[in-house]
Amino acid sequence: MKAIQISHNQELNIIDIEKPAVGAGEVLLKLSYVGFCGSDINTFMGRNTMALNPVIPGHEIGAVIEAVGEGVPENLKPGMVVTCNPYTNCNNCASCRNGRVNACEHNETLGVQRNGAMKEYIALPWEKIIPAGNLDAKTTAIVEPMSVGFHAVNRSQVTDIDVVMVIGCGMVGLGAVVRSALRGATVIAADIDDDKLELAKRLGAKYAINTKTEDAHARLAEITGGFGPDVVIEAVGSPFTYQMAVNEVAFTGRVTCIGYAKSEVSFQTKYFVQKELDIRGSRNAQPSDFRAVIQYLERGTCPTEELITKVIAPEEALDTMKWWSENPGKVFRILVKF
Repeated sequence: MKAIQISHNQELNIIDIEKPAVGAGEVLLKLSYVGFCGSDINTFMGRNTMALNPVIPGHEIGAVIEAVGEGVPENLKPGMVVTCNPYTNCNNCASCRNGRVNACEHNETLGVQRNGAMKEYIALPWEKIIPAGNLDAKTTAIVEPMSVGFHAVNRSQVTDIDVVMVIGCGMVGLGAVVRSALRGATVIAADIDDDKLELAKRLGAKYAINTKTEDAHARLAEITGGFGPDVVIEAVGSPFTYQMAVNEVAFTGRVTCIGYAKSEVSFQTKYFVQKELDIRGSRNAQPSDFRAVIQYLERGTCPTEELITKVIAPEEALDTMKWWSENPGKVFRILVKF
């Protein structure tokens, strides 16, 4: 069967591998759409030190159940549209012991620390399969990245009386915008791209700040009456946005970090103490986050087609990755159709 394999030196190849057999406790999926995400372009550009080299990418899945093995629950049937929880958990580390398996110390995400789903078929443990309700397979492929944003809102304990600033309006950041708005919070979207900011407003942000062309500090003071946002969710992963999050959050506020900065970040640590901040990490997502995204998308109010930048055939993947590397700010999600 056909699979996409990428290397850290900007190489991408279509390879032929054996179709997997379905074992006991497993579900065989026929992949319909698989998304390229930020980790994949970083792997392609040689910046993702966590990824195998080479690796079959792919953990954003819209698929149909092809077959089920012995011992799989009856609610999982051939023909169902599903996605999957692409993370592993060891059940022995501190995170797993505390019930936060999404942050397992030994996690291996599909397409990063282990070969992923960008191929025609994949067999996975039934426990990782998530039924997609009434969604079609194309829409289902964007569930996972939005779930990461939803999870960050859970970590931030957002309520309806909070002012929430989301820095970065890619797919994950937009997930945080949507979930915060669903909880009744006042949402401020921040990005350097006006098109992304306009979409964030349509998805629930009340205010938008272009941090490249506007004085973000002055705008935040104006919006919040000088207090600053109660919650800042960092969804970029740069030293500038990390520093902005700490500098701009209100006294006794919460800062939740999703993005990985590729270099060291210097802070005025006095703000940690003076503001008595809660600074939290947010990693991956939990099954409840996936279900919440599916329920949201089933409403049909999300402009999902605008979140999908391109749909390509496997043979177009190399040229597309080269284009993406040259136009990083213009991509939400690129789906490969199998």
